[in-house]
Amino acid sequence: MALLLLPMSGLATDPDPITIGDVEMLSDAKSEGFEQVREKIGKWEGKMTQGLSGEVFDVTYDFKLTSGGNTITETIVEDGVEMLTTYSDENGELVVRHYCALGTEPVFKVNEVSEDVVAIELDKSRTSLHAEHHSFVTAMSWTLTAKDAMTFENTVMLDGELTKNKAELRRVD
Repeated sequence: MALLLLPMSGLATDPDPITIGDVEMLSDAKSEGFEQVREKIGKWEGKMTQGLSGEVFDVTYDFKLTSGGNTITETIVEDGVEMLTTYSDENGELVVRHYCALGTEPVFKVNEVSEDVVAIELDKSRTSLHAEHHSFVTAMSWTLTAKDAMTFENTVMLDGELTKNKAELRRVD
């Protein structure tokens, strides 16, 4: 049997090694940021208040572990518009890529991580987005307020103006 070394976290719920064909995927430890995002796996629903207009609309965030435990995908639906965010480790640090309905793809790095909070900010070394030319998400944070409840906040540079949005979410699955 061939052995391929790929970074991956051993999952407590998956005691058997992951194999593809005859290739066994070996695991390694994940960053604290990755592990905190992993705690959010499942479907979350709630209401978001848009800072710019005050409008309130339905949101869902569906976190899934993929790629043999190496990536978390988040399918986001805000007011009926679907987007995608990926979470993976590079060189022991969490890297977040957001594929936004604004037509931009900002990349983020961890700003703060604790038992209850994960906050990320734009990684300016990995993007060429500028407020004068683009609209894009600049930061995101998730704060657990109870076992199955959290607050999500983001800031968005929209036509040169920084706006803030906030959603109150409950885990539904």
